Amino acid sequence: MKSSSAKAVAVADITQDAVVIVPGIMGSELYDTVTGNTVWGLSGVSWLLKAWTRPGGLEALRLTPEELEGKTGRVKATQLMRHSSWTPYLQGFEPYTDLISTVHECVADPAAVLEFAYDWRLPVGVNARALAVAARRHLTAWREHPAHDDARRLRVDERPARLVFVAHSMGGLVTRAALAPAHDSQLADDTRAVLTLGTPFYGAVKATAILNTGRGAPVPLPHRQLRSISATMPGLHDLLPQYACLIDGSDMRGLTPGDVAAIGGSAELAQAAADFYRGLDQVTLPGHRAVVGTNQTTLQSLSIRDGVVSAHQHGARQHSTGEYIRDRHGALRFYDVKGDGTVHKESAAVGAAVTPLPLQHGAVAADSVALRAVAEMLRDDEHLGPPQGAPGCGLDVPDLVKAGTPWTITLSGVESLAGLQCEITDTGGRALKPPRLGWGDGHIRARTTVSDPGLYRVTVRTMDGYRVSQLVLAVERDSGREED
Repeated sequence: MKSSSAKAVAVADITQDAVVIVPGIMGSELYDTVTGNTVWGLSGVSWLLKAWTRPGGLEALRLTPEELEGKTGRVKATQLMRHSSWTPYLQGFEPYTDLISTVHECVADPAAVLEFAYDWRLPVGVNARALAVAARRHLTAWREHPAHDDARRLRVDERPARLVFVAHSMGGLVTRAALAPAHDSQLADDTRAVLTLGTPFYGAVKATAILNTGRGAPVPLPHRQLRSISATMPGLHDLLPQYACLIDGSDMRGLTPGDVAAIGGSAELAQAAADFYRGLDQVTLPGHRAVVGTNQTTLQSLSIRDGVVSAHQHGARQHSTGEYIRDRHGALRFYDVKGDGTVHKESAAVGAAVTPLPLQHGAVAADSVALRAVAEMLRDDEHLGPPQGAPGCGLDVPDLVKAGTPWTITLSGVESLAGLQCEITDTGGRALKPPRLGWGDGHIRARTTVSDPGLYRVTVRTMDGYRVSQLVLAVERDSGREED
């Protein structure tokens, strides 16, 4: 008698949930409906060079008086960034292509994914209201989609879909505000999880440096252009630090609207940002997991003298009583907790489950280990965290260099040249001559140069398997000139 056996078929591990991807500041392409031009996010290095090195190259991003009064609509967000980009101070931003692909591999149908592009110039609260509406609409539509019920039957609990948010940088603030009951009283209950990637929950000191650009010293044109368009930009003010970051004599305190006005920002927008954060105190992110960049040189505190900001790579800490830690003479003790180059670790590490990775801010949403964390969360697997071993290294490079002029790459957190690899490629993948690493002034460094203007990626691999990268914009020798 013949025996028969059925062939086992493995079922793809996919979620029945609806996923919303929320990008960070400058992570959405923007289109001017009046002029018919894309004003942020065009592909190609030539566009970046023209935008940042020509006077007024980004003037279309400046908010009009009507927009500041809430009459928006001139600028529309079209899609998430698909191309590598660059901004002074905030440096390079990797595209969201790999993140989007990872999410699509984990869902039952493309219809389960919403890419929420938004006008990041506007207040976080404005974009949060739009996100709450869009997320509710997306969940309703997905639950009615034929592929939804098919996916439910393949899951253990067979429950209806809920929402999962995957948010980078400012996108985490937009998501948190969107889940406030005032926007949709049931949205938080209908959310299974939120994964934030480098979100500055308590703000970032680098925002003060942007607003203060040019105070006290001349700076390259790209930096002045960013300061000019940011001075009245609500979205940038929403990234101001909301913790006691200001060194005031022998004590620490938070920034006041007057402080912000004195360094070049808007007191009114600073007050609105502070009010906005207070309104988020009671908003808890459901199933929150945070991917946090570590080991990178990051601004954590500041001091102000005569309207000029001095930003510092350290911050004060408090005892459990709330008193600041001081030495035996009563002076504040400062600690360097580092971060992702933009957001210090303690500002981003807000969540029940934290995955620390030695990454720069613009690459957090594109790193392979971070993308694995995204996939694990979407599939509702136990999160295993990063590979075990030493914590990679810190990478410090200039944000802006001049073609043909040498510049320095500095590594931190490593004590040996063994196993280190450093390479430079353009964003098209063409490799340049590898920089030669060596010791200098107690750090591992390399001097290098690029011959042509363009956007370049510096990548360092360590023997423990980590990879850290940063984008650098190279301009012509006589462009990006200093201005008085």
